[in-house]
Amino acid sequence: MRTLTAAQADDVREALRAAERRSGLRFALFLGSPVGGRRHFAERLHAALDEEADDAVVIMVDLGGRALEIVTGEQARRRLSDASCRLTAMSMATAFSAGDLVGGLLYGIGALAEQATARR
Repeated sequence: MRTLTAAQADDVREALRAAERRSGLRFALFLGSPVGGRRHFAERLHAALDEEADDAVVIMVDLGGRALEIVTGEQARRRLSDASCRLTAMSMATAFSAGDLVGGLLYGIGALAEQATARR
């Protein structure tokens, strides 16, 4: 899978900011290869957010391994169920498998923000 162009990275950053404004949660994205197990790595990324972790959503996309993880903090989990995260991840994976990395990212970030806002 390819990396993002500067314009695509800007679009993704803006989607993350919009999701944060809309939902009140902290959104973070990691694109790359995890060190160690994917889930453990994603959880370490989430924990690194320190005091923001409770209200945070971390999306980790393993470009080479064709996998993704969504980790939510304690407060975020009250507004984003495991089931809704799983459905969003499946939709993102479908876009990724069709070669649409940016579309999958933008969809996933927006969908998670929408779901979190609906349960506010």
